[in-house]
Amino acid sequence: MAHPGARRTVAGGLLAAGALVATLAILAAGGFGTPDPQSRHLDALGVVLAVVAAAPLAVRHRAPGAGYAVSALASVALLRLGYPLDAPVATCAAAYSVALAYSGARPGPRWLALAGVNAFVPAVALAYASIGVRVWDISTELLAWAATFAGLWVAGDRSRLRDLRLAQVRADAERERRLAAADERTRIARELHDSAGHAINVILVQAGAARLLQDRDPRRAREALDTVESVARETIADIDRLVRALRDDRQDVPAEPGALRELIDRHRVGGLRIDADLPEPVPPLPRSVAWAAYRILQEALTNAARHGAGSAAVAVRSAPDRLEIDVTNPAPARAPRGEGPGGHGIVGMRERATLLGGTLHAAGADGQFRLSAVLPHR
Repeated sequence: MAHPGARRTVAGGLLAAGALVATLAILAAGGFGTPDPQSRHLDALGVVLAVVAAAPLAVRHRAPGAGYAVSALASVALLRLGYPLDAPVATCAAAYSVALAYSGARPGPRWLALAGVNAFVPAVALAYASIGVRVWDISTELLAWAATFAGLWVAGDRSRLRDLRLAQVRADAERERRLAAADERTRIARELHDSAGHAINVILVQAGAARLLQDRDPRRAREALDTVESVARETIADIDRLVRALRDDRQDVPAEPGALRELIDRHRVGGLRIDADLPEPVPPLPRSVAWAAYRILQEALTNAARHGAGSAAVAVRSAPDRLEIDVTNPAPARAPRGEGPGGHGIVGMRERATLLGGTLHAAGADGQFRLSAVLPHR
């Protein structure tokens, strides 16, 4: 993706080139309408002044005020020398850039920029008067130009305000996304706490049994120690996957293999028509992966019931190193605000998948909303 500064530079270069072409076209055509026989034909000096008027647009974001001053002086010079510049295209674009940059500035710079933009027409009038042109005879054209430059200031100010509103909307959306992600991680941390507490209790019980049986029944003592080792390894793996996470205030989330099928059955009882394709049997999974799969499928089916058309297709595929979940449901043309692909539910599901090193994609197309998650566990 191109850097914003590079994009602005390219856009500025294209704008400068377009303004230069337009200016040269106006000068070469002798202005608008029937050419004035007394106007000066385009020559090398006219081309140079046209370039000087348009070139500052290439750097208008870096120095809009200076660029406008250079462009305005070049345009006034063209008019003073008799070139038929019926529309100062480059200077108009530069004036808009000044308004965009300074209409929201402190009072001093703002009023100075406003005066500079609206001083162009009086400067043109003085230039015409200096070569003997009666300003009254061209008053209509000058008034039209004055209205144009005033309108450019207003348009630049409105565009600036619009950009500020869009930036605020984006900032609010990003803040909500971060809050949702933080809430999701808090819930995951609670689940991790429950998981670790359960594992430690098992380890304590099995370690105590091994100590009591080590003399009377060495075989059962070794089995207890094997259980301690197995539970400890599984718990370490869970902690390794979820250590910085946050999630759920419910403590009854099942992690057994049949939990996904039971979840689908509950939603069917609730009225959602579900076409399910699950592996038979569902293989045992690490606790963290099982919980993530359960929560993701739960959220996806809840969204399908709330915002879909009463049906959903679920496909769960198990591989030796990952679990894949796909949920597709008919979607309305316009998802409810905050509940679509950018809503908190999607943020939470994506956070779960990411914390396991997996991925989650959710998008609507052709009247369907599809969620696809990949949860690695090796």
